[in-house]
Amino acid sequence: MTSFLTPFMGSSINIALPAIGSEFSMDAISLSWVVSAYLLASAVFLLPIGRVADIYGRKKILLLGIIIFTVFSFLLAIATSSALIIALRALQGLGSAMIFGTGVAILTSAFPARERGRALGINVASVYLGLSLGPFLGGILTESFGWRSIFLINVPLGLIVIFMILWKLKGEWAEAQGEKFDFTGSIIYGISLISFMYGLSILPDLSAVWFLAIGVLCLLAFIWWEMKSSSPILNLNLIRRNMVFAFSNIAALINYSATFAVAFLLSLYLQYTQGMSAQTAGIILIAQPIVMAIVSPLAGRLSDKIQPRIIASLGMALTAAGLLYFSFIDADTTIAVIILGLVIVGLGLALFSSPNTNAIMSSVENKYYGVSSAILSTMRMVGNILSMGIVTVLFAVFIGRVEITPEYYAPFLDSMKVTFVVFAVLCFLGIFASLARGRLRRL
Repeated sequence: MTSFLTPFMGSSINIALPAIGSEFSMDAISLSWVVSAYLLASAVFLLPIGRVADIYGRKKILLLGIIIFTVFSFLLAIATSSALIIALRALQGLGSAMIFGTGVAILTSAFPARERGRALGINVASVYLGLSLGPFLGGILTESFGWRSIFLINVPLGLIVIFMILWKLKGEWAEAQGEKFDFTGSIIYGISLISFMYGLSILPDLSAVWFLAIGVLCLLAFIWWEMKSSSPILNLNLIRRNMVFAFSNIAALINYSATFAVAFLLSLYLQYTQGMSAQTAGIILIAQPIVMAIVSPLAGRLSDKIQPRIIASLGMALTAAGLLYFSFIDADTTIAVIILGLVIVGLGLALFSSPNTNAIMSSVENKYYGVSSAILSTMRMVGNILSMGIVTVLFAVFIGRVEITPEYYAPFLDSMKVTFVVFAVLCFLGIFASLARGRLRRL
């Protein structure tokens, strides 16, 4: 259920973005911040929260995350300005970080290694079920009740999840209990990530260079601090001495960087260029996550028997092919062609995600499950921000800071096609990162 909730929110809001932009007269770049603010906050808090969960208990952090997510969903439903929406989305991202920083870790703790891929595959399927129903229900809700209903529906869903955690989840899972939390490292890490991600978001503005430089310097300071810390939030040996863990996370970063903005771009394309309603666009976009929800459990189970890098690398290659396919669409492309592309990308992502997650979580000791889950989720969030950053830069180059109106449909289409080429190249490079991880020796 927790794996369903936040993806549902993320995919449903993509459908509502044009309606939100219209109500508050937001340009394309400002509209992208409705997504990016949430992702940035999630990325900043994920790693520290993963460490806190390992020390104090993963169930406590998961429960608190659901409560925060639910409260801010309600506040977003009654927001009165674009600035308030962006701010509340950032706070909602904190709750999301608590959810994703603990969910996979709890599953990994609860299942033996021989069944882990199947369990993680079902978890990934739940994520994609949220992604599937998000565009569909989001379109219906936006058309029937307005964009605010998308946030409001999370309130009863959140309350159900809170009840189920209190009723059914009996364990606490705090294998690092008694160890200290590294506040200094967390602050340096947060400053680094905020500076770096904000710098990416304001490209091609020249001031971005300063923020990127601050981000890099703080990252170096973070590495130095963690190397000498007696209780680091990130044990660097997980990266330096564990090739499976390191390259699996790099592959995840590349994959998410290349795929997150696909729904954002196609939602705008279908509603602006093709003139469809939000509901119709949502029904079309559901094709990709449906494929992912069906195939992910099978891919996860297969990764319990076959080396995960083989299946994940095949998935990365299929994803690259699907993204390149989308670079050839134009204003007259038929719906069947769009759906075929979504199926290809969905199949590729399903074959990549479950085996890759299995490889990461099976390559570390149980006291690192929370941090490892958080690092993987951080790769996803940073990848999502990079994905939106690429879109933002290309929007700025092709369109500028203007509302997308009919006279800008042609440059919007050009920017979208170039973006898909960039994404396809990223995924092609990701194949080599996926293969480089080597053979998994399950712990």
